[in-house]
Amino acid sequence: MSREGDVNQPTVDQPTREYPGYAKGQAAPPDPADPWAGGGDDGTRPFDTDEGRPTQPDREPVGGGRGWGRAVFALVGVIGVIAVLVLGVQVSGLLPDWRNPFAKEETDRSQPPLLKSIQDLSRYVAAEGNFEVVVDLEQNRKYVPDFLLGERTLFVGAGTVDAYVDFGQLGEDAVVVSEDRRSVEVKLPAPQLGEVNLDLERSYVFAEERGVLNRLGEVFGGDPNRQRETYIRAEQKIAESARSSGLGERAQENTRKMLDQMLRSLGYEQVTITYVQP
Repeated sequence: MSREGDVNQPTVDQPTREYPGYAKGQAAPPDPADPWAGGGDDGTRPFDTDEGRPTQPDREPVGGGRGWGRAVFALVGVIGVIAVLVLGVQVSGLLPDWRNPFAKEETDRSQPPLLKSIQDLSRYVAAEGNFEVVVDLEQNRKYVPDFLLGERTLFVGAGTVDAYVDFGQLGEDAVVVSEDRRSVEVKLPAPQLGEVNLDLERSYVFAEERGVLNRLGEVFGGDPNRQRETYIRAEQKIAESARSSGLGERAQENTRKMLDQMLRSLGYEQVTITYVQP
């Protein structure tokens, strides 16, 4: 067979160039997909040459990506259905509430309060002052850096101080009534300031700085009363402020008004109230 245009070549019976030839008596030709299966005319095979046999890329299985996608989609669907069922059961109340097994728990092992004593009071609380103080307390060592050894606490303390008149200190001559019972003179002890009542609900530590050695010592057993000095300083500063705040003068005026109204309601026309130091 000759191709068009090959006029000088004789017509010979030879296999086409598209398909390799095969020997007579062979049941089937080599795999046409493998052009290297047949040998050459000189009895050599393609693998006998220095040229390497080209490799064909591995083919991915048909539908492999789709199978994984379907599996992931099915897994997500199952998880969603389980979540909806669990939520529905919990909302409906069919099962008890599921709590966090690692939730924080608080156990109060305190003993009941013990009454130590009872004290009778005859105080008239005439005024009360509300105070707030910022305590900046720093403790350090000389020639030692603060970041290594030192403490600084910024504490906001809030408390109250009462100003009262103690009627239990009245003597026999504290009340003098005129003969016509129209005037009365009362001698009262001067008002006193009570102890500072630090309000723990409104007091708090705003900031705290501690050195490396201080924090390390806390691991091996720190001082549980290390904040006690801060509370004492706050109470001292509030007490100093109360003494200079005019709280005692306000208590005197309020006590005078209270007694004047009460005694005039009893029929006294003139009421005189004086204060003496206890």
